[in-house]
Amino acid sequence: MRYSYGVTAALLAGGAAISLITGNPAGAQVAQNDRTEMTNVAPRAGAPASFADLTEQLQPAVVNISTRQTVTIEAQANPLQGTPFGQFFQRRQQGPSTPQTREATSLGSGFLVSEDGYLVTNNHVISPDARATLEEVTVTLADGTEYEAEVVGTDLDSDLAVLKISRGEPFPFVRFGDSAEARVGDWVIAIGNPFGFGGTVTSGIISSVLRNVGSGAYSRFIQTDAAINRGNSGGPLFDMQGNVIGINNQILSASGGSNGIGLAIPAEVAEPIVEQLIAGEEIERGYLGVQVEPVNDDIAEALGIAENRGELVQMVQPGEPAEEAGLREGDVVLSVNGEEISPDQTLSYIVANIAPGTTVPLTYIRDGERRRADVTVGRRPSQEEMRRQLMFQNEDEPDDGIAPSDSSSLVEDALGVQAIPINPDIARQLGVPGDTQGLAITGVNPNSDAARRGLRRGVMILAANGLRVPTLEALEEVIASARAAGRGAVLLRVQGRRGRPQSIPVRLIDE
Repeated sequence: MRYSYGVTAALLAGGAAISLITGNPAGAQVAQNDRTEMTNVAPRAGAPASFADLTEQLQPAVVNISTRQTVTIEAQANPLQGTPFGQFFQRRQQGPSTPQTREATSLGSGFLVSEDGYLVTNNHVISPDARATLEEVTVTLADGTEYEAEVVGTDLDSDLAVLKISRGEPFPFVRFGDSAEARVGDWVIAIGNPFGFGGTVTSGIISSVLRNVGSGAYSRFIQTDAAINRGNSGGPLFDMQGNVIGINNQILSASGGSNGIGLAIPAEVAEPIVEQLIAGEEIERGYLGVQVEPVNDDIAEALGIAENRGELVQMVQPGEPAEEAGLREGDVVLSVNGEEISPDQTLSYIVANIAPGTTVPLTYIRDGERRRADVTVGRRPSQEEMRRQLMFQNEDEPDDGIAPSDSSSLVEDALGVQAIPINPDIARQLGVPGDTQGLAITGVNPNSDAARRGLRRGVMILAANGLRVPTLEALEEVIASARAAGRGAVLLRVQGRRGRPQSIPVRLIDE
């Protein structure tokens, strides 16, 4: 016997027709000076008087997950090792010098997706610490029975994991729904294990269907105000037909408790990954080899392009697909494979969902001109391989021997920075090739936007608005052109010590 749970909208529909005209009876006319008459609407099927029947049918498929791990703590190094005092310090340092281990536990939620015991949760529920070795995973059903679980597969990028439990009779399970059909305002319920209490149900509505919180290629969530707390991670978010449309993943909260902003991985993202993990397939994602940032108001104004559309290329990885297709730093990518790039549809998300080896069209802007290129998508490396380097270091810069400039210029008046051309001697002091062309910053007005953006002494300005600036006069021409075009910012291509070139919009100081 199969135990797939679902409920029809007819069981849950309720409520009378309402009027959107506040204070007027249904069907009343609007004010005479308003020519638009607002029509009566009936609520979409799925606003129940109670969630009890729905919960009763779904709860048996939702499980609690607990883990036991061994965490390794590295011993602190002897700071005097190798000195005449090293042995003396070794005898008196607190604690042993060998690595220590301790036992840790975690609690989360999950749900069964097949009668033979496959279940889904978040990867961070079973792998909460990179230093930890997973020793045991225990799954507890709603009736209190416990099972030792096998880890079938995990995916760090999407934060998903599949486990397996076994018994002689079928398990109750639930199915994925179509999250693409979800609408803002739809009723949802979350079932999970907050704070280890187990079997807790909360309800709310969908607050956003495409919430991007900027945490990676799969930073695309359903947002809900259904209360989600610690321990709810990995549990299901159900629609009113009993389908899983999301996997509860995280909350946005300063206190760590629910503030009405919960985020769930959409079913349309999770389901194909879960299917691959169950099948034992390697998960491959597309990759271009670029570092990008969204086009914000300042970047758009500096380049004279539309706001909130496209992403600015900060760095192109040598030998990767983007470089082979001809992309350069400072390009603004507008679309790929016919899909426009926006805050909701990021370049990373679109490309990650394109099979490696596929050739797709890509449109971008360079020097104010719209261009097109064909790019063959590569295979996305692991997160460890993709760790970004910081452009600017937090520690103080060493003395570079560059003398401050005492002359005022349009650059200083407009940007709040003093700079001098890079010559071979300055290039040597900055640790860059002797033929490097650009300007070395010798001072920054602390009240300027340049200072707020992190520019400081020793940072090099290589280009502005896509044009190279080997001299102060060249940068002054870019600033003058920007002001003549009515723009309030310029896009500087800069590079700090030990960092990579990066494009930063800097607002101009009012004349």
